[in-house]
Order: sequence, then C-alpha cells, then structure tokens
Amino acid sequence: MVLHIAEAFATKYFPTKYAVHIAVSILTILVLRAFSQGRKTNRERDLHARVILLTGGFTPLGLTLLQSLAQRGAHVIALSPEPIESPGVAVLVDLIRTTTSNEEIYAEECDLTSPSSIRAFCTKFLTGKDQRLDAIVFAHEHKHIGVPKLFSKRDSSQDQKERDANSLATFLITTLLLPALLVAPAERDIRIINVVNPFYAAAAGLPFSTSFATTKGEEDDKPVLPQSKSIFFQEGKRSLRTIIFTRHLQRVLDALPHGAQAPKAEEGVSAIPVVSSKLQKSNIVAISASPGIDRADTVSSIFNADFMSPTGSYLGLFLYLVLQPLLRIFTKSPVSAIQTILHVLFLPTPFKILANTTSATQKDPKDKATQQGPLDASVLEMPEEVLLPGALYSNCAAIKLGVKIPEELRDKDRQMRAENAKAKEKSKAKGKGKEDLKEEVLDIEDDGQYGGELAGRLVWEEYEVALKIWEKENPGPVEEDKAKAGAAQATSSDSQNPSSEKESVY
Repeated sequence: MVLHIAEAFATKYFPTKYAVHIAVSILTILVLRAFSQGRKTNRERDLHARVILLTGGFTPLGLTLLQSLAQRGAHVIALSPEPIESPGVAVLVDLIRTTTSNEEIYAEECDLTSPSSIRAFCTKFLTGKDQRLDAIVFAHEHKHIGVPKLFSKRDSSQDQKERDANSLATFLITTLLLPALLVAPAERDIRIINVVNPFYAAAAGLPFSTSFATTKGEEDDKPVLPQSKSIFFQEGKRSLRTIIFTRHLQRVLDALPHGAQAPKAEEGVSAIPVVSSKLQKSNIVAISASPGIDRADTVSSIFNADFMSPTGSYLGLFLYLVLQPLLRIFTKSPVSAIQTILHVLFLPTPFKILANTTSATQKDPKDKATQQGPLDASVLEMPEEVLLPGALYSNCAAIKLGVKIPEELRDKDRQMRAENAKAKEKSKAKGKGKEDLKEEVLDIEDDGQYGGELAGRLVWEEYEVALKIWEKENPGPVEEDKAKAGAAQATSSDSQNPSSEKESVY
C-alpha cells in the first residue's frame, strides 16, 4: 500500500521525462554544498596529555571545537564570561565530559571584556602548580560583530568598542602567558592559534590603518586615511590586524636569543637535529586560522537572529529561517568551520619531524656512520605539508595575503630609521674606547609577508597604546577602590591644609 502511494506521488509530481533534470539538479546542489563546506583536514593527532586553553568555548563554533578536542583526549580549559557554577556552563561541561568520556574538560571564569578579569585569570594560572600549555586557541574573535541598521538600532560605536576589546583581550592574554611558554622545554610543541573572521580580504585591498577606535586622536602626526563605514570592512580591518599581529609575534619569537632551539637528540644518538632558519626557529608557533563563513556565528549574527537576546530582531530571525535552504548549501556548518583550526593543530612542524627522524636513526645501529654530525632538515625528505609559522590558513591551506602600507607611513619609518642611525653613530663616536653597557635590541628580520616588519611593528605599538587606554577606561574593583581611597585622602588632606594649593609639589 505504501509503495503504491509513493509510486502515485512520484508519477504525479516527478514525471519520468524530467528524471534526468531532477537528477542533475540534485547532483548540482550536492556539489555546490560540498564545495561550500570547504576542505576537511586529512591529518590526525593524539591530544592526550596536551593542555589547550580555549577562548570563546561556549559559542557555537567553540562548543563544536571543544567537543572535537575532548574526543581526542585533550585537557581543555575553556574560558567563560559567566561563573562556572551557572547552569549554562556547568551543564555543558558535564555533558561534554559524559559524551566524550573525557574528565579533563574544565571551565574557568574570565570576562574578556574586562582587563582586570583577564589579569586575574592569568595570575591565577601562572601561580598555580601546573603551568603547562601546549596550545592557546583564541576562538572568541571569530564571531561576527556588527548588524545592519535594518536589523538593529544599536550604535555602531558600541560595535567598534567590542571589536577593539576582543582584539586587546587576545593581545593581553598572549603577552601575559608568553613568559610561561618561553620557559617550557625546547622539545615541547607549542601553538598559538588566532581564529579570525573571513572578511580580512575586504580590508586588504585598501591602505591599511593600524588605529583602534580608542586611540584616535592620541597622535596628531598619524596620517588620516580614508576608511569605509561598512561593517564588513570594519570586521575585515579587525581580522587583518590580528593576522599582522600574529605574523609579527612569530618574528619576535624567532628573534629571541633562545629562539633557534630544536628538540634534543635522544641518548645514544650522535645525530644533532638542526633546523634550517627558513623552516622553523622557535618551538612556539603562532598561526592565524580563518574558518570561513558559517551559519551559526557569522550569518545569524549579521541578521541579529538571536531569539534569546532581548535586542534580537524578529525580522532577522524570520529571514534567517526562510533562507535556511540556501544557507545550508552555501554556508558552513560548525563542524566544517573547525576543520581549518584542527588542521593547524594537527600539522607536523619541522622540529617534530626532526625528533621523529632522530628516534628512527637510533633504531638502526648499522648506520652509525651516517649519524655523525648535524642532521639538517633542509636535506631531509619532508612530508607533503608542514606547518608554516606565522602563516594564515583558510580551507586547510596556507594562503598569501597582500597588505598595502601607505607611503606616508613608509616615509615616516625611513626618516625615523635614518635619525636612529645618526644617533647611534654619534653615541659610538662619543663612547669610543669606553666599555658602556648597551641595550639589547632584537634583530627582527623583514620577511615582507603581510606588510612586512613595518606593518607588524606598527600594529604591535598600536596594541600597546590601546591596551593602556582600555585598562584606564575599564578599571577593576581593586583599581576603583584605590582611586576612591586616593580621592578621599586628597579631599581630607585639602580640608586639613587649606594652604596646600600654594605650596610647591616636587
């Protein structure tokens, strides 16, 4: 009976003469969907005993990534702006522990919009018993910020402040935890992964500006560049800034005195692992990863289709639901979006390959003659793909990105370098024959990637300036109490000494 009904339905609505057209249409849709989902990583890695710090772990992308890491046995510390005792956090952590049979999943309270909360967490971590970190994944910057006026009446300046806060949170956590990473054993493979939104190309085509919203007007000598008010450009600017910062962070790591450290050769092996400077210099690798345009964190945020939020848009939610068939085809699911992040976590580094090669030479005692001297990675047969330090990965592949630096900034940099060179020559001439202590300066190589050393240095300096302003505008409870106590003390002092205003203060 059921077969007869199905046959009648198929005969009426799917005539036989259109069977080929229907088959071609279905095949086309499947191909388009497979293409839109992007590549899947062809790598795998055992993450047992690996400690991973994850920000944005309770967003759709973050939860999917958290579950994937837990399934591979990783020890994950997910940061949450809400207290860990809150039902939304505690239930999700227990659920992931149960479904993945991994008890090493933890949540820590850390509000990334508060610099004092970030400092409190980092201080707690650095003063704890176990300071091991194998990877830091900054997934909180992937979520799209900014809604068209059609779906929200929110002031765009608030969106810009939120973008800056997310970027500064990444910078602050990186700089605070970097000392713990630098003292880690040289054979430990450490990765810092910045997950960026997919709109970096919107800003790459225009002259790049390093300024944050909070630093505008701080320096009058900066050239004013034409900027677009488009939310896609603003998001692309944030993404591009993070990419440039990540590349420059790798330059700094490579330039450190202990940067060129390789895994130690095992006992009894005379081959010394040596890595070519073109491949890898530091055991800490900084990477940018773009998951692409996904439904949950990108499209729904653009439509403001959050029915749980009091500021959500009913129109945006309606359009988001109506467009689901197209969104399912042309946008990524969270499972597909995390593939690039997993790829940069799983890819081997030249250091790791050397360590495995050194261990392999130990197993063959007949080749002792070939074990003498250095084992150079540049002459070894590398696998089809190794992780490129400081690179940007999208769709499980490293991509090149051109960044336009305005000529005004380049001219200013040349002038500054010339002045510094003259000052250095004068100081050498004055101090000739004297043994003066010299300030150690890192010799950072200009590789020309993502705007080169100039763009990276300008972005880093802008981060430092914006961080000071951000911390000043968002004092923690301790700073607020100190400020109130100082103000009260000053008021009391003025009331007791009316003539204090006439006295000189040194």
